[in-house]
Formats: sequence, structure tokens, C-alpha cells
Amino acid sequence: MMNKINPMEELKKLTMAAASAVLLALCLNLFLIPANVFASGFTGVAQIFSELMGLTPGIWLFLLNVPVAILGWMKVGKSFTLYSFINVAFTTLFLEIIPVMDISGDIMLNAVFGGVLGGLGAGIILKYGASSGGVDILALLFARKSDRPIGIYFFTLNAIIVLTSGIMFGMEKALYTLLQLYVASRLIDTIHTRHVKLTAFIVTSKADELKQAFFQQITRGVTRIPAKGGFTKEDKEILMIVITRYELYQLQHIINEVDPKAFTNIVQTTGIFGMFRKED
Repeated sequence: MMNKINPMEELKKLTMAAASAVLLALCLNLFLIPANVFASGFTGVAQIFSELMGLTPGIWLFLLNVPVAILGWMKVGKSFTLYSFINVAFTTLFLEIIPVMDISGDIMLNAVFGGVLGGLGAGIILKYGASSGGVDILALLFARKSDRPIGIYFFTLNAIIVLTSGIMFGMEKALYTLLQLYVASRLIDTIHTRHVKLTAFIVTSKADELKQAFFQQITRGVTRIPAKGGFTKEDKEILMIVITRYELYQLQHIINEVDPKAFTNIVQTTGIFGMFRKED
């Protein structure tokens, strides 16, 4: 029952992927590219390749994401990877359609407004259970293969982008690239979450059904804690489950479907010791 495709849900995710792509394309073509300020992740890498080797950033973004999407499909998850790649394809399309225009000659305004639009675009697609591709998928793959936190991979790639920006256009442009990265990350914090691992505490009277659904769709371990309602005196259970930020949308969807009356508390997880599923 839980694996049925909901056409309205899929249409909503497709619409959000397109809306996110429009914002990301506007961020680049109206603000970052005219000011020679780089975005984060594979989008920034695409800008660098475009400057060094020709072709448009949109084409490079698509080409860079093809092998990553294949890996993600096999190792991360089909739905997550599919909608991430759809978002990339839409972004490439809109980057080719929307003309590059120099709206402001003020580089700080370009960095700030580019960061706002880029953060909105990335935050929206994350909120609906996918990503803007590239680094998110790679970081998730690397983190499952090692005990290092995903944040290290984001930091490393973005550090390379900032340094390259400084080498190509001077250290002042590198500082504005840093400003753009900061603004975008703050927007993602506001819309979704920048925390890579989260812990959910779910108070429910349908613990068996929820546990089974989690095992089938998220494949995470669940700890069951007996509980009693303070007002109703009803016997319930608290399910504790640790997830990545990419699984938050799916978790919410499962809970709403199995037990809409469940009470869920999501908290930041700063570290994990012991068993946390990684790919073989």
C-alpha cells in the first residue's frame, strides 16, 4: 500500500522542481554570471568550466550531473535521484532560455540577490525530497562510504570554488563568492535545514505500521520507547529514528499517510556513534 504512486504528489514534486530551476537560473543569469561571482556546488564548477573551456554553464551543469545521476540511481535512491536530475534538466533549460543581463553594476548587490535566489531555489527542492543535484548526491555517497560527516565534502568543494574564483578574477571576487555562499546557506537554513542528520521522535498509537513503513521506504533502524499520554492516559510508543536531511520529506509523507494524528519532534543531530546504515 505504501509503495503506490500518488499522481498529485508526483505532480507537486515536478512543479517544485521546475520552480526551483527557474530561481536557480535567474540567480545565475541575472546576478552571478554578469558579476563573475561563482555559485556553490556543481553550479559553480559549471561556471568555472564555462569560463575556461567554452560552452554555457547550463550545458556544463547538465554534463557534470549525468554520471552523478547514474551513481545516485544505483546507490542513493531512485525517487531522490530522479527529481534531482529533473531539477538539473529544468535548470539547464531555463539557463538557455533566460538571457544573461547585467541588472546592477554593484557586485555586492549581485552577490546578495544571487545568494537569495540561489538559496530559495535549493531550499525549495530540498523541502520536497530532492536536491539541485551534483554535490548533494556525491556527498551523500561519500558519507555512506566513510565515517566522515557530509559537511566536509560541501566545505572542500566550495573552498576549491572560492580559491578558483580568486585565481581567475582576483581575491575581491573570491570574497564576494563567499558572501553569496553565506547568503544562500542562510536561506536554505530558513526554508529547509542545513543540518545533515536529524533525529525524529514520533509519538504514535500505530508503532508497528510506522516501523514497517520506515523499514520498507527509508531503511533506517527504529528505537521503540513505551509512553503514556499525560492527559488521555492512553498507552502509546515513541519511535526514535535518525535520518539524513534528504529523507525528511519522505518521513513526513509516511507519517501523514500511516498516522496523521502522530506527534513528531525533529531535532538537529550533531554526531552519531555506533551503527548508522551505509551502503555496502
